Amino acid sequence: MRPDDWHLTDDVDDFLARAGDFLRSRPALHNTPLTTVERLRTRGSGAPDGEATVFGRLETGGEVHAVCYRLPSRRLTVTALSPEQADTLAVRLAGLGRPLPGVLADHDSATVFAEAWRRHTGAEPKASWWGRLHRLGTLTPQEPVPAGAGRAAGAHDHERVVRWCGAFCADVGEALATDPGSWAASRFADKRFTFWETPDGTPVSLAGSTAMVGGMVRVDPVYTPAHLRGRGYAGAVTAEVSRAALAAGAKHVVLYTNPANPTSNALYRRLGYLPVADFTGYDFSYDTRAA
Repeated sequence: MRPDDWHLTDDVDDFLARAGDFLRSRPALHNTPLTTVERLRTRGSGAPDGEATVFGRLETGGEVHAVCYRLPSRRLTVTALSPEQADTLAVRLAGLGRPLPGVLADHDSATVFAEAWRRHTGAEPKASWWGRLHRLGTLTPQEPVPAGAGRAAGAHDHERVVRWCGAFCADVGEALATDPGSWAASRFADKRFTFWETPDGTPVSLAGSTAMVGGMVRVDPVYTPAHLRGRGYAGAVTAEVSRAALAAGAKHVVLYTNPANPTSNALYRRLGYLPVADFTGYDFSYDTRAA
């Protein structure tokens, strides 16, 4: 293998030892790889035997310039790639003979990889997910603050947390099981949750946040039941968890929005969140008639 080639491994500790500094060098842009890889390091993939996660790093002159990873049955995730880097990755992965369900990255990188994958495999890409990454500048809590206060969710709140995360997934079209039986393997299981409660103690909104990795905390999800929206609860609970992240020492507090939702984008901008980059997820379809 050339020293400037893509190096692939299924060993998460080896991957982090070699690529961890690169991931931590841009914690806002790399927030998803940082949290996902940390979860895999501490909890494992939970996938059946024979479905190991594949990690990759692109090295040039001994320096890492890009990384990728693919969880079993999930899209490939890549950091920023040039067209040439995307092409070399597509060639390397195509040589493994394993079809990819799709790719997720910043818009330009996802697009150049999707085009490269089509050239080398014949798979047809279709954009199916869009997200806008925001990073907190100066936290500016909304005024007036709705009556009530934030409260950290406890063990007795588990059923509501599971139910509201499931409702959040349904709202955003995310195909992710969040029933009690699958909760432990979900991306929500290791997050901390905070409710905004009215003065009588009724939970009216929920925000989750990741553990700090590389000085970064991601706020995700933020959910308010439909009949309670428009009262400032989402803004209040987002400000609450953002303030807690800063107090804990986070230097980068980030979140994603749907670019097509002007309400949420305007809300987070008022709170001090500034757009960083747009991300796109492509799904790949294959012509089975050639098989």
